[in-house]
Amino acid sequence: MFDQAVCLSAKHVPDVLQMRNILFSSLFHCETPSKPWVTFHHVIHLRENKILIVFEDVVGVFTSLTTHSFTTQGHGVLEMPSGTGKTISLLSLIVAYQKAFPLEVTKLIYCSRTVPEIEKVVEELRKLLEYHAKQTGQSNNFLALALSSRKNLCIHPEVSALRFGKEVDGKCHSLTASYIRAQRHSDPNVPVCRYFEDFDAVGRQVPLPAGIYNLDDLKDFGRRKGWCPYYLARYSILHANIVVYSYHYLLDPKIADLVSKELAKKSVVVFDEAHNIDNVCIDSMSVNITRRTLDRCQGNVDTLQKTIHKIKDTDAAKLKEEYRRLVEGLKEANIARETDVYLSNPVLPDEILREAVPGTIRTAEHFVGFLKRFLEYLKSRLRVQHVVQESTPQFLKDIFEKVCIDRKPLRFCAERLQSLLRTLEIADIADFSAVTLIANFATLVSTYSQGFTIIIEPFEDRTPTIANPVLHFSCMDPSIAIKPVFQRFQSVVITSGTLSPLDIYPKILDFRPVTMASFTMTLARTCLCPLIIGRGNDQVALSSKFETREDFAVIRNYGNLLLEMSAIVPDGIVAFFTSYVYMENIVASWYEQGILENIQKNKLIFIETPDAAETSMALEKYQEACENGRGAILLSVARGKVSEGIDFVHHFGRAVIMFGVPYVYTQSRILKARLEYLRDHFQIRENDFLTFDAMRHAAQCVGRAIRGKTDYGLMIFADKRYARADKRGKLPRWIQEHISDGSLNLTIDETIQLSKHFLRQMAQPFRQEDQLGLSLLTLEQLESEEMLQKISQIAQQT
Repeated sequence: MFDQAVCLSAKHVPDVLQMRNILFSSLFHCETPSKPWVTFHHVIHLRENKILIVFEDVVGVFTSLTTHSFTTQGHGVLEMPSGTGKTISLLSLIVAYQKAFPLEVTKLIYCSRTVPEIEKVVEELRKLLEYHAKQTGQSNNFLALALSSRKNLCIHPEVSALRFGKEVDGKCHSLTASYIRAQRHSDPNVPVCRYFEDFDAVGRQVPLPAGIYNLDDLKDFGRRKGWCPYYLARYSILHANIVVYSYHYLLDPKIADLVSKELAKKSVVVFDEAHNIDNVCIDSMSVNITRRTLDRCQGNVDTLQKTIHKIKDTDAAKLKEEYRRLVEGLKEANIARETDVYLSNPVLPDEILREAVPGTIRTAEHFVGFLKRFLEYLKSRLRVQHVVQESTPQFLKDIFEKVCIDRKPLRFCAERLQSLLRTLEIADIADFSAVTLIANFATLVSTYSQGFTIIIEPFEDRTPTIANPVLHFSCMDPSIAIKPVFQRFQSVVITSGTLSPLDIYPKILDFRPVTMASFTMTLARTCLCPLIIGRGNDQVALSSKFETREDFAVIRNYGNLLLEMSAIVPDGIVAFFTSYVYMENIVASWYEQGILENIQKNKLIFIETPDAAETSMALEKYQEACENGRGAILLSVARGKVSEGIDFVHHFGRAVIMFGVPYVYTQSRILKARLEYLRDHFQIRENDFLTFDAMRHAAQCVGRAIRGKTDYGLMIFADKRYARADKRGKLPRWIQEHISDGSLNLTIDETIQLSKHFLRQMAQPFRQEDQLGLSLLTLEQLESEEMLQKISQIAQQT
């Protein structure tokens, strides 16, 4: 067996050495080898700070690990700062193990949140495997690919031109469903997708060649071959070595059952940027129903009834055949082609699907009548004048007493609807999204007796004077969605730059990690400067607390802070507010006071809005202003698009200002119910969770400024509450260690002076040689006896 090559950034080496011990125990559940993890015997070059690290005795090291590897499940929680090579470290270690022991780790499933992040992971992987092939002289036999929605992969001219994802899904279904294609045989004028036809005829027999495929690569390959890239990717993930896709393909049961069901147990799953993973789990299992939803559902049910009557007159045998299959069980009824299934059921396991469908919903007419009764019941529940909160058993008891609907037929509702839609050969499934939502709700509410709550509000929070009732079926327990992932795969790693405090994630996700670790940065110079401002120059306390939100003095001081910073910080400044409403109020006040006009003399101002297209345009122009030397300020919102998925590298973000503490809206009844659930079931106090949630989002915001060790930036926390120990203690370790007593409770003038000093230091020439021995190691240093002893000591640490 040849030595395994691992491509890492030289500047990351000291941090990766710390990470190594954690990863082996986390991913592979084995003891640390007694000898150093690596002895470096060859450094290829330093172009773009890249080196090749080669395991000198990979066989010996891995042989010592084999007897312990994969004996039990091993899950980990790892916090590592931005720009320290978290992604490439994980990829390097897991790929090296895959290559050495392909039967032990058959697949790496790498999950990220957004399409740009997915693309970045694929590009990191491409560089890693290219280096490996180049230095070992062996061709790359790995297959790695990204998977995304039809919206991002479709190459059909008409379908890909549609704006919304649901429209694309519906149109795709109308061209690829098996019954549509069957109609094509008798009527050549029936439209079908030629890309899917060619893939179905040829592509299934010809596996995707080894290589690294991002979304554009898949689309280019599809155009060359004339094959559908979406179904090619879905088909190929079964035999791919590495799959990179969104969280929802594992966490949302309606999608996971279609896409990820066949993935092997001997897989390593990585959830990157996972600081918000609990909210993703909750959202995937929650349902909101409004009057508009019920009105659209009513239209869907009426359409179904008309279609059934039409089918009975023209092809009654089709309905009889469906009835026969349903008697045998839903599992038999659902033997359908992959193109016929729009969304899988939200929860039902295989043993339930093998049961016969209850007689009350077995025939098509009975099922439509059942849906009508359920719909009328929901309409009656939305006619409320005050807030109602109840558990799922209470809801089921009430529905049985009022309309005689039992729990069992409700539980089969989602699958029964899918079977009916296929039998009726409904072309555009997207038109039936409302009735699908109601059926999913019926299945969920009848399946879970704990971990969910039902809240019916007569008004929306945003419009408390306008009657707009809404039923929230809200998941309280994120572990319900992620539990199958922990049970099914041998190793799951949750990682991000902002996971502190680490111990809360195993509690709320209900798993026992093999290891938890928070890493810091090895820096040649202090390139981040967190400062906490508690007072204005007039000694007015600065805070975004509800009591002071309308305080003219606080708003003025916040404006003066931004004005002063715009005069001394080069290029780009990103400012975050706690909410859109708060930002709008402050900006309006600044305009009236003339502060905005003065700021614009220094830099241009751009504002994030809830509209995605407007925000993308603002970002583009912001970056253009920074590139042109004019400088710019981007006013954004914590928990918004800018705070989560956008990196402000180098001059795009020389300072980040967090105006206030981004607490979630605490009067939300859903939040109150969740806090109560956390207190009762996980012994997490309300205030502890609220502070944890606020600080992880604050850290995520300010972390946008530092995207690597050669980057630098100011982190300004503009609220006196950040100086408290309970708040600071929940910031990531890599930020905490740079907060000194002299950085606490500053005035605006003191902040400006410290910022000037920091920026002046950072402006001094910083050469690669200045990093040697600290964050960058030469070949001689790596091979020195002293360094090998240091590496060995790090390797033995837990």
